[in-house]
Formats: sequence, C-alpha cells, structure tokens
Amino acid sequence: MAEEEPDYSNLPLTDRAVHKVWKVRKAAYEEAAAEFAKSPDEGAPCFRDWLMDSGLWKKIVLDSNVAAQQEGITALCAFLQYGGVNACLRSRSHTISPLVEKGLSSTRAGTKQKSLEAVLLYIELDTPGPVLDELAPYLSHKMPKIIAATITTFTSIYTTFGARTVDPKPVLKVLPALFGHADKNVRAEATKLAIELYKWLKDAMKPMFFNDLKPVQQKELEEAFEKVKDESPKQERLLRSQQATTGGEEEQGEEEVEAEVDAFDLAEPVDVLSRLPNEFHEMIASTKWKDRKDALESLFALLNVPRIRDGDFNEIIRALAKSMKDANVVVVTVAANCVELLANGLRRAFGRYRSSIMTPILERLKEKKPTVVEALTKALDAIFGATSLTDCLEDILEYMKHKNPNVKLETLRLLIRCLRNTRDFPSKAESKLIAEASGKLLSDTTAPARDGAAEAMGTLMKILGERQMNPFLDGLDEIRKVKIKEFFETAEVKAKEKPKPVAPPPAAKAPPMKRTLGGKPGLKKKAPPVTAAPPPPVEEPQRPMNPPRAIPSKLSAPRAGPGGLKLKKPASAGGPGALASPKRTAAPGAPSPEEEPPAPRVAFGGRGLASRPLAKEVAPAARVVDSGLSALEKAELEELRAEKDRWARQIQEEKAEKAKLFQEINELQLQNAQLIEDHTRDNLSIRAKEAQLVRARSDAETAEATVHKQQREMERLKRELARAVRPTSPAPADISEHVYRDNSLNGSYNGGRTDSLGRSAGNRLSFTSTFSGEDKENGYDRGSRVSPTLREGTESGRASAAGNRGGADSIESWKRAAEVTSQLKLRIEQMKAKQGLARNQH
Repeated sequence: MAEEEPDYSNLPLTDRAVHKVWKVRKAAYEEAAAEFAKSPDEGAPCFRDWLMDSGLWKKIVLDSNVAAQQEGITALCAFLQYGGVNACLRSRSHTISPLVEKGLSSTRAGTKQKSLEAVLLYIELDTPGPVLDELAPYLSHKMPKIIAATITTFTSIYTTFGARTVDPKPVLKVLPALFGHADKNVRAEATKLAIELYKWLKDAMKPMFFNDLKPVQQKELEEAFEKVKDESPKQERLLRSQQATTGGEEEQGEEEVEAEVDAFDLAEPVDVLSRLPNEFHEMIASTKWKDRKDALESLFALLNVPRIRDGDFNEIIRALAKSMKDANVVVVTVAANCVELLANGLRRAFGRYRSSIMTPILERLKEKKPTVVEALTKALDAIFGATSLTDCLEDILEYMKHKNPNVKLETLRLLIRCLRNTRDFPSKAESKLIAEASGKLLSDTTAPARDGAAEAMGTLMKILGERQMNPFLDGLDEIRKVKIKEFFETAEVKAKEKPKPVAPPPAAKAPPMKRTLGGKPGLKKKAPPVTAAPPPPVEEPQRPMNPPRAIPSKLSAPRAGPGGLKLKKPASAGGPGALASPKRTAAPGAPSPEEEPPAPRVAFGGRGLASRPLAKEVAPAARVVDSGLSALEKAELEELRAEKDRWARQIQEEKAEKAKLFQEINELQLQNAQLIEDHTRDNLSIRAKEAQLVRARSDAETAEATVHKQQREMERLKRELARAVRPTSPAPADISEHVYRDNSLNGSYNGGRTDSLGRSAGNRLSFTSTFSGEDKENGYDRGSRVSPTLREGTESGRASAAGNRGGADSIESWKRAAEVTSQLKLRIEQMKAKQGLARNQH
C-alpha cells in the first residue's frame, strides 16, 4: 500500500498546506518552518508566496487535525520570527481571532504555548494596540473557556511587556465584569490578572474597578496585593522599536516613571458639566440650608471620579466659594469635599480657578470643629497638588499674618505640607520670603505656632541645605536653632535642586577660553593640529555669550580705522580694537580672515609673510588680541544684562500689579456676591412682610363682613321687636276704654261680665298709662300712637260687641285677647329690665 500512496512532493508548498490529507498538510507546515529558519533575511524568496496569500494562515490556524494544527501554528511563529514586521502586518488581521478561538483554548499544551508565542510575536514586532483591540471582544464571549483563555493571554502579555508598554486601560474597564462572572475559572484568571497589574500599577489601579467588587473579593484581593506589594517587576521582552533605542539608563527611567503612575493617568475623562442637574444653581442659592446641602451632595456624587474633563467651571467655583461663607458647617464641609474632588480631577486645568477659591478656604480656617478643618485642609492640599508652590505661596504668606490664631496656625501647617511634597526647587526669593515669614512666628505667643515655624524652617533647610540657611539663622538663640536642626534631621522632602546642574556649563566654557588665551608655549604645542588660519575665527564667535549680534557692528568704527593702530596696540597692551577686525572679517566672508593674519605677524617680530610656520605662530597673537577686545564686548554684555535685569524687574512689577488687580477683582466679586446675597435676603423679607399684610387685610375684611352681618342681624331683630310691639301693646288700653265706654252707655248690660271686664280693663289701663309715662321719659311720642290705637281699639271693641252678640265666638275672642295681653305684659317687663340695666351702665 505504501507504493500506492501518491507523491505530493512535486506540488507547491502553499498547495500542500491546504491539501485535504492532514499528513500532507502537516509535512508542508514542517517544511515551511524549516525554510523560514534557513532564510538569510526578511526578503528571502521563501516568504513571497506566504505574503501574497496572507489569508492562508487563517486556514492553517483553524486546521481540523490537532496534530497538523500544532505544526501549523509552529510554522506561523517561524514565519513571524524570521519574516519580520512585514510578515506581522500582512497576517495579523487574519490570525488573531483564530488563535484565540482554536489555539489558546486548545486542550493540547503545545498548541496553547505556540499560540501564546504567536500573539507575543505580533506585539513584539509592531505595537500592542491592534492586538489588544482584537483580543478585547473575547473577554465578553459567551463561552467561559474562551474568556478564561483570553484573560490568561492578557496576563502573559503584561508579564512579558509590562503595563508601561501595554496600555492597561482596556482591561481595567472590564475587570468588574470578569470578577462577577458565574464561572469560577474566569474569576480565578481575573484574580491572577489583577495581581499582575498591581505589580506594575500599585494602588493607582484601585479606583478603576475596586469599588465595584464584592466585599469578599475586595478582602481577598487586598490579601493578595499585600504579598506582592514590594515586588518591582521588569519588562522581560522588548519591542523591536525598543530594542533599537532602549539602553540600561532608559530602563531605569522607565521604572521611575512606573512608580509614579496614578489613577489620573489611567482613567478616562468624565464630562461632569453635562450631567449637572438643571436646578443646581437654584438650590445652591436657596435660603434653606438643606437645599444647599442637597445641591452640593449631588455635585459631590458627580465629581467623585478619578478624572474630570476640562470645561467652564467658573459658576461652580463661584458657588463653592460662596458656600465657604455659609453659616451651616455641614454645607461648608460638603463644599470643601467638592473642591478637593474637582482639584484632583482637573489637576493642572484647575490652576486658573485657584485664586478664586483658595482665599475663601483660608479665611474659613477660623472654624474650630475638627471635621470642618480637616475637610478644608484636604481641599487646600488638593489645590496645591493641582498647582505649585510658586502659585500658592503668596496667599499662604499673607494668611500666615492673619489675626485669627487658628487661621495662622493652619496656614503654617499648609506651608509645611507644601514644602514636604513640592518637587520644584524654590527660588532664592521664595526661600527668603518663606524663611522671613517663618522666622517672625518663632516668637509667637502660642506654642503650636512657634513649633510650626521651627518645623517650616527645618523643612526648608532640608531642601536648600544648611549652608544656604545660615543667613536666616543668624540672630536666633541656641534653643531655636537646636529645634530647627531637629526638624531638619527628621524632615522628608521630594524637591531636588535643579539650579546646580545649570551652573556648570558657563564655568566649563570659561577655562578653555583662559587656556587658549594663556601662555604662548601652550599654544605652540597645539599649533601642529591647526593646519589653517580660519578655524580660530570660527571658534571665537562661540566664546562671547552675547545674545544679540549687534556688538560687532558697534565695533565697526575701530575696524574702519588705519591698520597701523591695530598693529601697535596688540604689541603693547593687547589692542582692544584688534578683536573687532577678526570678527568683522568672519562675518562678511572668507577673504577677510586671510587678510587679517598678516597684521599680527608684523607685530610679533616682522618676520616674512609667506612662511607657513609664521602663520601658525600668528594664531596665538590673534588670540591674545582677542583677550583684550573681549573686555569691550563684556562691557557691552554687561549693559545688555543690566537692561535685561531692568526688563525682568519691570515684568515682575507688572506681574505683582496684575496679581493685586486679580486680588481686587476677586474681592469685588466676593463683595458683589455678598451684596447679591443681602439683596436676595431683603427681597425675601419684603415678600414675607407683604404676605403678612395680605393675610392681615384678608382677616380685616373677614372681620368687617362679620360685623356688617351682625349689624344687619341686630337691625332685623330690632325691626321684628318694633313690629311686634306696635300692634299689640296699645290693644289692651283701647279694648278697656271701649269696654268701659260701652258699659257706661249700656248700663247693666251683662253686669257680671261687665264687672269682670271692667276690672280687666282697669288693669290694662293701668299698664297702658304706666307704659305711656315711661315712653315719655324715654322720649317716645305717645300722641302718634293714640289715634291708631283707639281706632284699633274701637274696631276691636266693635268686633267684641259683635262677638258678645254672637255668643260663643265672642268668648273665644276675649280669651285670645287675654293671652295677647299677658304676652305683651311679659315683653314690657323684659324691656323695662333692659332699660334699667342701660341706665345703670350710663
């Protein structure tokens, strides 16, 4: 059967790589890997076919036979290793995804190892970015096996190349989701990845994902982080670009930079202004402290991010500055916390708001509650971290003179913290101001202020050195000097002196100049290397440090003079005007340098002009002449330096004036805010008074309506009373008179009844007469009532007579009359009682 097997060796290698027989494919992969390893360079012919058909590698990685697949991925690694950058760029987009799906998650250890090596080669040959973009989607794959394999790949990438070379942000964003995955293998691989990142990033990575984890996971990670806290990992493999340029010193520099990585560098900027509630400014200006507190708490929640996108925060800064004057300490505390987060989130961009917010915070340090003071100091530290010592020093020194002891003490402590944490070496002027301000507090009446001043001077001495601090310690007693030295020995600072490395360059240039200007024997030793006269003039322009080139033009007048003067001066005193001639000759062109050397040669001894040895000896003479002429240039230089100093002083004065103007503007803004607040308070009080007046008017109108109603009710009762009295009260008198008259006329008609009626009528008449007398006393007119009463009585009498004649009907009418009479009697008694009370009151 072996003889019946066809021979596939005559087929092209690329055709055998996709053959249907897996053994043929496997052999093709092995042969291709061997050819790649034997290739002389990246442009060898063995790479050409594979580069032309880059998609072929996708089929190789996805080979259905696991043995052939392993050899195919091995061939891919050889192709990348020996094919270089071109092989990487041509095949990367076709192979990363198949490597993750079929290679990294394979059950064969060899396939896994070769797949990981291929991914690392893709990163090494180019940049990590494209590879991370291809791998990131597989962190959210539906199969846990794929996710775990991808996490393992990321861990190997960061272990090999480091978090400085490979950007950790894409992984940090998805870590919370990986820790919350249902599969335990995914969570375990996520823990390994987090530990590896912690080795590089330390605590700077925690704000990116730590708060989203469960408490148990946080505890486990903290324990794991504690074990690797002191490890300092190193990059195991370099990128091809790094291999060409990176040296040992740069690696050390990278390690220093990695130690300074923080959350701000890792986080993405968050747009806070677009998320600010619409009612924020209305609530922050409310008269209720709870509304102001709620507004600041909502702002705090928005600002609580590692990094904030820059924008126009002027209105928010003004609101926070106004909140520093709030009477409620809770509002002040939350506002200080907001300032801290805003400064930490904006960093350098916060510098333009410093002058508006730092002064109100320093002024509020008079508060005695520790929680409020702590929040204010944290806000000040964040402001300093976002700016610099130079920016904050003016305000700090100003408030160190404050009359309030708490403000003075806390400002002094702020200065000490700034000196400890600043990385900028203070200038001489700043050091003098700090030392003088601290020295004045050494004799303060309070012990904490004296100790703080000594600590500030000791910390400053740690930065400057003992020698530079000696002038500020003169005049102090030994006790204070000892205390300052104690703080100096224990102080820890971060500032490094930068002016010292800058000073050596001028000193380094000066000695060579002196040596060239020195004795002639030294110059004669250097004569052999100098083969031509032009080089000395070329070197000379480098020596003067004059910024402008106008100095040679000023020396043009001596240059234009007769050559005899130039020849005599070098021989006697060095000739101050002789240097101008070489410089003028060097500026216009080449012919002048050839003309200048002959004059000094005559001055040195009158030897021939055609001899080259004489030309070599003349060069030192020209340099000697240069030494005399450099004094003139130095004079010009001193004038320019003096002018520069004047300009610098003028700029400093203008800056100071500008700072004062800004301070005045800030004070005016604060005054304006206070006036607006007072105006708002007055308007609110006026509105409250107006509301009270409206309520009072409403109550008055209601009372008036009630009074009118009572009056109408009284009038109605009076009318009813009058209506009831008029028709009924005269009736008994009229009836009795009528009855009496009838009895006198008729004699003994119905005698028994007449007697009884006569008695009854007499009684009624007595009542009537009594009532009429009282009416007269009370001003009532009796006459107006008599005639109608009589008429009514007559009519009633006639009706009674008719009733008597009518029998039983007349008896009923008399009974009713008797009842009416008794009722009237009762009413009259009541009226008399009321009138008697009225008289008594009068």
